[in-house]
Amino acid sequence: MTSRNLIITADDFGADVAVNQAVEIAHRRGVLTAASLMVGAPAAADAARRARALPALRVGLHLVLVDGRPTLPAARVSRLVDERGNFRNDMAAAGARMYFDPVARRQLEAEIAAQFAAFAATGLALDHVNAHKHFHLHPTIAGLILKIGARHGLDAARAPVEPAAILNAIEPGAGAAISPFRLMAGQLRRRFRAAGWRTPDQVFGLRWSGAMTQARLQGLIQRLPAGLTEIYLHPATGAYPGSAAGYGYAEELVALLSPRTADAVAAVQARVGGFMDFPQGPA
Repeated sequence: MTSRNLIITADDFGADVAVNQAVEIAHRRGVLTAASLMVGAPAAADAARRARALPALRVGLHLVLVDGRPTLPAARVSRLVDERGNFRNDMAAAGARMYFDPVARRQLEAEIAAQFAAFAATGLALDHVNAHKHFHLHPTIAGLILKIGARHGLDAARAPVEPAAILNAIEPGAGAAISPFRLMAGQLRRRFRAAGWRTPDQVFGLRWSGAMTQARLQGLIQRLPAGLTEIYLHPATGAYPGSAAGYGYAEELVALLSPRTADAVAAVQARVGGFMDFPQGPA
């Protein structure tokens, strides 16, 4: 019988102390097994300090190339930032520039390399990589992740392939809204796997980003498919400067801490951990 392997990840680790507190609490007292670190975010140092005291928490790199500030000085990534030194938030226009502009591509490579180097400087073991707002679906970014990640011994990444059937089983019609992303996510998963990288068989969190309630999280776990599954959330103890409007940060923390969530994991006999805990990939 094929086993069920489960990674439960918190994104935006380092964005604020409110996020970091939630990650620590959800790992110590709940079902959280992994976190993705924004190395250039305001509370990144606090996040790394907490993570070093949590040896079972698997930590990966959450690349930020939109909706944030670069790790490198703005002058070194001038084709990627606006007049305030922030990454451009128009992802379509930014993505086109990254694809067609050779100077922008060189700057992009330097920035991704700098974020990997900043993660290495934390001393934490690098468990995985993904990108803020799934910008690694962009083929240029994906290629640079493969190139630069390999230098750091990395071979695990998220490809957000989210099965509609399971979403629909929990809430009829929930799977329809994510259809534009499925083709790109499937292509990304094939690309990672062709390079010998581990990536989950399915990922949940896209459709209910910022709205992963207890019922939704427990429903996903109760219907957990065989193979390797990642469920990602955005827990925090509350809203914080720069947080997304309408996100239920505290509600997602409650979902991770609920005894019923832990019971659901136990009931399906899932093996839990981070990417590095499943070295052979999907079982």
